[in-house]
Amino acid sequence: MFIHQTIRRALLCQAGLALMLGWGPAIAAIPIQHWTQPSGAKVYLVESPSLPMVDVRIDFDAGGRRDPADQAGLASVTAGMTSKGILAAKDGAATLYPLAMDENQLSEAWADLGAGFDGGASSDRMSFSLRSLSYPDILPKAVQLAARQLGDPDFPEAIWQRERERMAAAIREANTRPGTVAGRAYAKTVYGTHPYGYEMTEATLARIGVQDMRQVYRLVAPCRAKVSLVGAVTRAEADALVTTLLSRLPSAAAGRCEPLPAVAEVEPLAAPVAQDIPFASAQAHVLIGQPGFKRSDPDYFPLLVGNYTLGGGGFVSRLTQEVREKRGLSYSVYSHFSPGLHAGAFTIGLQTRPDQTAQAVQVAQEVLARFVAEGPTEAELKAAKDNLIGGFPLLIDSNAKLLENVANIAWNDLPLNYLDTWTAQVQRVTVADIKAAFARKLQPQRMVVITVGAAAPH
Repeated sequence: MFIHQTIRRALLCQAGLALMLGWGPAIAAIPIQHWTQPSGAKVYLVESPSLPMVDVRIDFDAGGRRDPADQAGLASVTAGMTSKGILAAKDGAATLYPLAMDENQLSEAWADLGAGFDGGASSDRMSFSLRSLSYPDILPKAVQLAARQLGDPDFPEAIWQRERERMAAAIREANTRPGTVAGRAYAKTVYGTHPYGYEMTEATLARIGVQDMRQVYRLVAPCRAKVSLVGAVTRAEADALVTTLLSRLPSAAAGRCEPLPAVAEVEPLAAPVAQDIPFASAQAHVLIGQPGFKRSDPDYFPLLVGNYTLGGGGFVSRLTQEVREKRGLSYSVYSHFSPGLHAGAFTIGLQTRPDQTAQAVQVAQEVLARFVAEGPTEAELKAAKDNLIGGFPLLIDSNAKLLENVANIAWNDLPLNYLDTWTAQVQRVTVADIKAAFARKLQPQRMVVITVGAAAPH
């Protein structure tokens, strides 16, 4: 192994020293460099030389929103299968890793480097992440191995048959839990026919083959890549790194991809929907909500700050005070927005005793309706701002967290100074802003209410 315990301890010591010295992006501006490569790849870099590490995130518009309805989960399984083996390189002299590798050999190669490369997919994007030491005897090898895994995945049939059975077993087990049942019913009802509501099932898994994976993987092209980097590399080094990472993917002429088909927007609810699903459970699971807003919506900050008071602030939120503290109806209750490229759901969630379900739902709905009508008090607004601003440094106190934020900026085309202005954006939100934003986005009288395991009324 190239990386042993001594090096690991040294890294931890450096990290601790950096924190003791007060290093961190929170105390100064975070300069994000941005450029577009000839391939069309868009690159975002934060140089962070304090630790000899590099974190990379590559995002493509190839997430679950592009899954066929009868093959829900295709993007997710495709990304996961890229770690199950690579094909032999046709240009063996051009790479340090010319031979085919099965999943065990690939895993061992990454372990020998002390680095890692992973793939996954969300509703909006297919993503790949590389983490490596930046030492010159390690990073180039890690980048070349990642380029092979990204550009030459094998998608072996036998491994897919094994993985499909494993996933099907996990789905069957998950279906025995009331939370799974509630979440599936909720997504289907809130999103309707939109891909955000698709759910991977045994049936959709059975319809996915390796040829389907190879087909969807054609969306993974340099001209569609948004690459975010944080670590001990200069701009020139980052540019060369990205070029190598994407070098084995098919390139489009002049770095321009053909536009992808548009995905329809989430339809608003036409009427309230209540669904009670029988289930033998010690606790009833409750989900209340409706389509919310897109990440590009200008109401983002008023909704973020307002939701802290409504149900995002833990014990200081109104939902917790009314549902848990005053009435003891639930151990925990929360609310959140899930904005994406399309309108992600606004959700209130809680668990309660089956015989208290109706009361818990009523109280949660009353709290929501009052908040939408009146907004927070000035005292609540100040407390929300203080907590959000005070907690902001914790959102960027490591390279991994900072990378997540940079990737968010890249994916959503946010201003490069977004992190520098974040606290100011929060600070300028007013009670009137929150009240107006919530009134525009939420209709408490037109919500989905899913209950699973509630006691039948006497």
